[in-house]
Amino acid sequence: MAIRIGTASWTDKTLIACGRFYPRGAGTAEGRLRHYASVFPLVELDSSYYAIPSAANAARWAERTPDGFTMNVKAFRLFTGHQTPVNVLHGDIRAALGPAAPATFFYKDMPPELRDELWRRFIDALVPLKAAGRLGLVHFQFPPWVRESPAARAHVAHCVERLQGHYVSVEFRHASWFAEPRKAATLAFERELGVAHTVVDEPQGFDNSVPAVWELTHPRFALVRLHGRNAATWNIRGEVAASDRFNYDYPEDELRGLAVPIRQLSQKAAFTHVIFNNNMEDQGQRNALTLMGLLGLGGNSGLC
Repeated sequence: MAIRIGTASWTDKTLIACGRFYPRGAGTAEGRLRHYASVFPLVELDSSYYAIPSAANAARWAERTPDGFTMNVKAFRLFTGHQTPVNVLHGDIRAALGPAAPATFFYKDMPPELRDELWRRFIDALVPLKAAGRLGLVHFQFPPWVRESPAARAHVAHCVERLQGHYVSVEFRHASWFAEPRKAATLAFERELGVAHTVVDEPQGFDNSVPAVWELTHPRFALVRLHGRNAATWNIRGEVAASDRFNYDYPEDELRGLAVPIRQLSQKAAFTHVIFNNNMEDQGQRNALTLMGLLGLGGNSGLC
């Protein structure tokens, strides 16, 4: 079965600044994406978490990548229950909220008609990728305060319903979802929704970390996201970049250990996506290439 390996984003500031991954001739947005797609068959679009992309940008991404390339798209933060600054919303949405609007919003605070419009714009942005055969999973990463509960399950189901006709993956960030005896119920819930369960590799022992549960909940897709194992920075406080929090360089022996369950999982799914989310400089890209070698994958074909 097909294994596709890539990284979360291709435009992180520290990746570009380190000067090791992109060649001298890849100094533009177009050049960087074309180079990335010549090396890896998969990428996760993370900028869509921070702001809804335009359909025009999505069309450019489709044009700049080859047939067979896959882009997973991270869901906009408002939808998943994250606090969202009003200044990342479109100008007409801000105007509709009025001058007295608070500086930040949660999903429940957004007027229903504006929520509907944001969903429409997000889904419209997926159209060019889907039409070009580039769209993989739409990834919903729920925050740690979304704990396992009837209300949380209802909101997850609501998000999935909004994305009917798309392949959806779900990632939880609170231990309650997979703490015994709830683990089996959470997997059953994911299967009932028809979403891809996210296997995570991340620091353990915190309320906002979950164990690696190597299970398949969707017949077509398996998803593995590797966040690194840096326990010292997992809950770092203050205004820090994601590259600081996920600063971890997987040694080859850890990647060799991960290759075994990844290969086993891939025997059950049509496509297994592996995303490196350790994004300090070129850590993710180097680790991804090493894992590709360990799994016997070559070029950007992503075939096992």
